[in-house]
Amino acid sequence: MLISLKNHVALITGGSQGLGRAMGMQFAASGASVVLLARRQALLDEAAQEIAAATGAKVKGFACDVSDLNQVEAVWAQVEKEFGTVDIVVNNAGSSARNPIETLSMEKLQADIDLKLKPALRLVQLALPGMKAQQWGRVINVVNIGAKAPPVGTAPTCMTRAAGITMTKVMSKELAPDNILVNALCVGQIMSEQWVGYYEKDKPDMTFDEYVTMRGKPIPMGRIGQAEEFANVACFLASDAASYVTGVAINVDGGLSPVT
Repeated sequence: MLISLKNHVALITGGSQGLGRAMGMQFAASGASVVLLARRQALLDEAAQEIAAATGAKVKGFACDVSDLNQVEAVWAQVEKEFGTVDIVVNNAGSSARNPIETLSMEKLQADIDLKLKPALRLVQLALPGMKAQQWGRVINVVNIGAKAPPVGTAPTCMTRAAGITMTKVMSKELAPDNILVNALCVGQIMSEQWVGYYEKDKPDMTFDEYVTMRGKPIPMGRIGQAEEFANVACFLASDAASYVTGVAINVDGGLSPVT
């Protein structure tokens, strides 16, 4: 099976680090031109240079706080001018904001909605004219396994991620007639820069590698996943190899989630 994204343009939010950067590398290696969005231009430039050097693809980063829809629309105009039609949209921007329900403020909940839901919807709306004109498009909404089985104390992030799955389902039904396929990827425990923060917060009496090994033991596969493994699944969904897959939320979690 050939996974090729040749002649496609992929836009990835949260693209400067972690999963976004790994997806950018895999998409570019598969032939796509890649647009990375994130808040910090220096990190974007570093990621774009690394990916372009490794793959020879056209890659560029645009600084954008996606929670500000005015910025989203302004950057979109720049992207279309430079890259043309964006036919793969990966909504990956987000955080892991946690709070007990009893003390969850409306402001914190709204901030999570503004970061994860509204920009994802707006970016798809902006991409639709081009996707419909060519009768081909892919949307991948990155959520987490807590969207299906939320642990205690995980509002607001699991609430908005669950809404992200519902948004995926709604989009998939409406856009399928135009061959625009919409799916969600549910992240489990995948190695990223966040794990350094977890390690420093827990302050365990062990090395970082020992800590990661320890945290991976409860996972059925016995280890933390790698960003490249997540990116491989995203690349499949973005390609013609997934031409009859839409409206699903796939766990990429080594078997951790109790809900499929």
